Amino acid sequence: MRLEANIFTIPSLFFLVAGTAYGIFTRWSEWVGITAILLTFGMFIMVGVYFKMLEKRHGMRAEDDENGEISQLSGEQGVYAPWSWWPLPLALGAALSFVALAVGWWILVPASVIGVVGLCGWVMEFSTGRHAH
Repeated sequence: MRLEANIFTIPSLFFLVAGTAYGIFTRWSEWVGITAILLTFGMFIMVGVYFKMLEKRHGMRAEDDENGEISQLSGEQGVYAPWSWWPLPLALGAALSFVALAVGWWILVPASVIGVVGLCGWVMEFSTGRHAH
């Protein structure tokens, strides 16, 4: 996880410096740009800190070992549902949301309902029914 943490932590420092420089060059009068750049710094640093916490909690992974063998990654990698139909209503809700931008905002209401139903179904798929854990 060290690589993933650095991928987000190092650019966050750039956004902090860029936001400060932007503020200095605009004499702290243009607040939208300063806020946007500093919020980008905040988002990058949050993800970087999260990956650092995961690194401390889980230790080194097989991907982090430079002398690692391919056999270290064998076995189960996670729980996947290849039979799941829930991504389809979720994708339909997302597609209708984009259609709402071009056609009319009223389409956003049914798109949101379809998207929320699809998302809840997909998240709760392993909590109910035949495949409950």
